[in-house]
Amino acid sequence: MLRPDDLESVALLLDVDGTILDTAVTPGSVVVPESLRSSLSELYTKSGGALALVSGRLIRNLDTLFAPLRLPAIGGHGAEMRRCGGAMQMRHMGAIGRALRTLVEGAAASYPGVILEDKGTSLAVHCRLAPELEQTLKTNIAAINSRVGIQNVEVLHGKAVIELKSTSFNKGEAVREMMKDRPFAHRRPVFVGDDTTDESVFKILPMLGGIGYSVERFIPGANGMFKSPHDVRSWLAGLCGRPPD
Repeated sequence: MLRPDDLESVALLLDVDGTILDTAVTPGSVVVPESLRSSLSELYTKSGGALALVSGRLIRNLDTLFAPLRLPAIGGHGAEMRRCGGAMQMRHMGAIGRALRTLVEGAAASYPGVILEDKGTSLAVHCRLAPELEQTLKTNIAAINSRVGIQNVEVLHGKAVIELKSTSFNKGEAVREMMKDRPFAHRRPVFVGDDTTDESVFKILPMLGGIGYSVERFIPGANGMFKSPHDVRSWLAGLCGRPPD
């Protein structure tokens, strides 16, 4: 496990929802503990800026959640990136066409408790408020995607969420790109993630000489596992030399 004196030689890459934040019933109701903000700020400084959030959320949403912090980030599952000290850059435009978007919006609106999150480059259908509908939604959305027939669109099944995105980008490829630039270059990436969209990062870690930890479940390629986001936050606090949260 990483130690405080390793921070000058590693790059910390952290998924957000379900990893450093407890999952909430809606995307907008997550809570960022003040102790976590303090840990991220301190670790960013101690690592020389080699700390990044790697999220399905858009970077502007990450900035709102973690304000006043503006950390290096990969957003939208790899569609956008902000390097250390830089402006946000779009890496790819999504392939979610109007017909597909309209049909998915209609499917989501027809079920109470189902929330559609339109990120521009992807669509996320959240069913945490209506878990009994998850299988029905999976079947309906798969049928819609097949009927529309847009090539290079994938359907990802996460924790109480079904997401449609282009296959032209993912978190793994974005991490590979970020690791080429200072201060991340020539460091050992250490990634923590919990869900289906994080699997692409675990796959590329060996090529980068990195290590990864999953949360709540074992993910192929992970070197270890945290039991909960609380345990991840406690680990980050420990790297700052503070008692666990």
